Amino acid sequence: MDFGTGVFELIQKGGFFVYPIILCSIVGLAIFLQKMWILRSKNVIPEPFLEQIYRFLSQGKLAEAEVYARANNSSIARIALTALENSDKPKEELSEEIEEAGRKESLELLRYVEGLGTISNVSTLLGLLGTISGMIKIFKVIADKPIVNPPELAGGISEALYTTAFGLLVAIPAFIAYKYLMGRADELISLMEEEARKIMEYVILGKDNEITNPTDSRDILG
Repeated sequence: MDFGTGVFELIQKGGFFVYPIILCSIVGLAIFLQKMWILRSKNVIPEPFLEQIYRFLSQGKLAEAEVYARANNSSIARIALTALENSDKPKEELSEEIEEAGRKESLELLRYVEGLGTISNVSTLLGLLGTISGMIKIFKVIADKPIVNPPELAGGISEALYTTAFGLLVAIPAFIAYKYLMGRADELISLMEEEARKIMEYVILGKDNEITNPTDSRDILG
């Protein structure tokens, strides 16, 4: 018996509820891979972008900074672009615009991550349903026949055990992936908020031509 045939037989023994559990595993894996790709530093707060944008702002080159931010597709670039497009507004209004942009980017980073937590819970519950379904079949056999041969109970026992196993095999990795991605997203959001505050100050100072030493930008970044 080859591996593919063995897996297929295990799925058959697990009964109906194994199929939605497998679907959960496919969706969960897709979410994890997508978020791992998105939650990379160069997609959120790329260091080369920060170096160049601070250089422009420290020199009071707001127009060049806006063009540069518009050409970049990172989260912090979109926040910087919001700050630059609203640079003529009072500080309070500018801060509100930046906070709103930051909230949108944070929501985008967290998008679908909660789905992994849901998949973990649903997989566990589907495994429990499979266990109950298998037990029902076992008790039905016992109720219908005064003398029961062990092989007649095998179907219900297999469904109960295999479905529980499949459910846990999906639920545990999904929960670990959920916690990891939440931690990663929270870390990036915190860094993004810090850089957004710095960008706002640079925009205000750059607008008023109050920064005269371009080398100071790396000190602020540090």
